[in-house]
Amino acid sequence: MMAVARILTFALPVVIVIATLEGLVLAVVMRRNYNWRAYFASLADALGRQYVVLTFLSLSLAAPAYDLAYSHRLFTIPIDTAVAVVALLIGQDFCYYWFHRCSHRIRWFWATHAVHHSSNDLNFAAAYRFGWTGRLTGTAIFYVPLVWLGFEPRAVFIAIALNLLYQFWLHTDWIPKLGWLEYVLNTPSHHRVHHAANPEYLDHNYGGVFIIWDRIFGTFVAERDDLPCRYGLVEPLRSNNPIFIAFHEWMALVRDLWHARSWRDRWSYVVGPPGWQPDHERSAPETVRPSMSLVLRSALLSACRRMRASRRTDTSEIVPPAILRDAVLRTAPQILWGGGRSGG
Repeated sequence: MMAVARILTFALPVVIVIATLEGLVLAVVMRRNYNWRAYFASLADALGRQYVVLTFLSLSLAAPAYDLAYSHRLFTIPIDTAVAVVALLIGQDFCYYWFHRCSHRIRWFWATHAVHHSSNDLNFAAAYRFGWTGRLTGTAIFYVPLVWLGFEPRAVFIAIALNLLYQFWLHTDWIPKLGWLEYVLNTPSHHRVHHAANPEYLDHNYGGVFIIWDRIFGTFVAERDDLPCRYGLVEPLRSNNPIFIAFHEWMALVRDLWHARSWRDRWSYVVGPPGWQPDHERSAPETVRPSMSLVLRSALLSACRRMRASRRTDTSEIVPPAILRDAVLRTAPQILWGGGRSGG
């Protein structure tokens, strides 16, 4: 395990080089519109976290729980056999599933995890955009059961790092589906679904290495050929300022807490799902109210579909007001009260 730990110290420089090469190939060879500003925002996030936050910020809310769990561990499990290594990796991935799922359904954790979903493109550079506040939110608490069972905390953290390193290659839109591997492993196709903000894809495929947890617990959705992924947050984040990216959801949370009318509402803002609003704001739990531009865009698409259905083949024709009006009336309620990941 110590040899693995030494190798992992070179992981960040290596993945940055690979992400840079991907950007160059996509932009120069394939002539795609690669967002270099987003690339540098992700780079600043990664370097700031690795060489500033993790270096000078030793405080972690989960640290006391690790000390307590290891002091009262049920067994002592040395990582000196293949069985122990496999058990640790599978157990860590199981814990990661629940960490990841809670990071989407509890706003306290989402305030950090939203950073990872803030990129409007899915590429290797977006893979290491994690934010700077993970230690302060206590996200490592999800792995305490492994320490309580008897795995050494250092071994657990190495397993976490290996899990995240595996996920690096999942952040791309140019690797196709991988046949039978799609049934067992988390693949680029499955992870594209996870990063998509489409209502049909939203908040699914939480697994790290294995996709079997999503299949077991009912959170699996397959990528569809007829439904391209739209990446990013429900309300897209347009800024490439790494500081704003790191704290935009925290600022939104503080704003909601400041305007809350009761302590019960404040508690719900913190532990409720992203987008939760109290009853007096006419938004039921687990809903998100998108901008009017999203409503109009969806209404216009609905109107165009009606035109095609009525054999209107001239795509340059202006949508008749009656059709657009009907589409708005049908589409707006569904969009305004539908659930999904918050845009902050």
